[in-house]
Amino acid sequence: MAKRKKAAPKKTAAAYTCPPLSSQQARAKRQLLRRPVEQISIARDMKVADLVEAMAGMSIQARNIGQCAEVLRQMYEDKARPIVFLGLAGPLIAAGLRGVIRDLIVGGYVDVVVSTGAILYQDIYQARGYQHYRGTPAADDVQLHELKIDRIYDTYVDEEKFWETDTWCGWVADELGGGNTSSRAYLDFLGSKLDDPDSIVYQCHTLGVPMFCPAINDSSIGIGLTEHYHRHRDDPGSRMAIDSIRDNYELVQIVTKCTKSAAIYVAGGVPKNYINDSIVMAYIFNQERGHEYAIQVTTAVTQDGGLSGSTLGEAQSWGKIEAGAKFAMAWVEPSVSLPLLAGYAFNRFPAPARQRVTFTWDGDRLVSLA
Repeated sequence: MAKRKKAAPKKTAAAYTCPPLSSQQARAKRQLLRRPVEQISIARDMKVADLVEAMAGMSIQARNIGQCAEVLRQMYEDKARPIVFLGLAGPLIAAGLRGVIRDLIVGGYVDVVVSTGAILYQDIYQARGYQHYRGTPAADDVQLHELKIDRIYDTYVDEEKFWETDTWCGWVADELGGGNTSSRAYLDFLGSKLDDPDSIVYQCHTLGVPMFCPAINDSSIGIGLTEHYHRHRDDPGSRMAIDSIRDNYELVQIVTKCTKSAAIYVAGGVPKNYINDSIVMAYIFNQERGHEYAIQVTTAVTQDGGLSGSTLGEAQSWGKIEAGAKFAMAWVEPSVSLPLLAGYAFNRFPAPARQRVTFTWDGDRLVSLA
């Protein structure tokens, strides 16, 4: 009779136990594993603020959105009432964010606007009765050009109406007369010529919220001002020009006159750097300080070393963000991230969120900020 094979010994869980940790390692492990990721649950009656706060317990960019909201909470609850600078870049009006930005201004959530020229121009374009239209990134762009339609990713605008709005910006400059002025003063004057309560530029003028556009030449407003220059070329005394260094001088006075400051950066670009440089320029007035609060939503990468994606921690090395400041960043495209964070602010701090600041100007001098 053949011998029966011996059964293989049963493997037990103990055979696969990890090597034991030292007591110090065990304590460190417990510390690191003390907070589980929260699995979000969407309730039928959930407010935007509830959703954003719940996202803080999640991971990846959802958590970063929640952390940005927490910075906003501390900023709006600060009894010292920081002056809030809103930096705007990217195709925000084309994306459909005009009303969100307008409500941030009207509701008292921001005090100073620093924007690309394209955003303010497209707001003016709509204030004059024209629209952005839904298109497709797969469009026949040669055909669009023949039809005088311009494309911004999946959005169309009317090139004929752009031409008309360009020249309107130049004609408004005619009314200011000759000499240099700041983008703030010129944009404020543009706002006085609009009659659209849904307009960002109109509301900034009406409410006394300073608008700065440090790269105004790089926009359709700049094209309109070039047309103005061309018509007044032979009579320099009647020609208006934007003095970009006066912009610097006006902006830094706001920084040096406020007790605390905060920054909301939507995308990056020139507006982000300009708001940050206003802090650096404070040494002109014998001050050294940084923003006490800051958030940024962007899709720019950090690895290329560019300003748009540079972290707010990096800004601390320049003194642009205070040592001990509250700040957060979320790498989420602004057409998604800005409505979430604005909705959080609107829910938790109903308008008017704060008492409005009054800026009193005498030419290029900020007489008072109260």
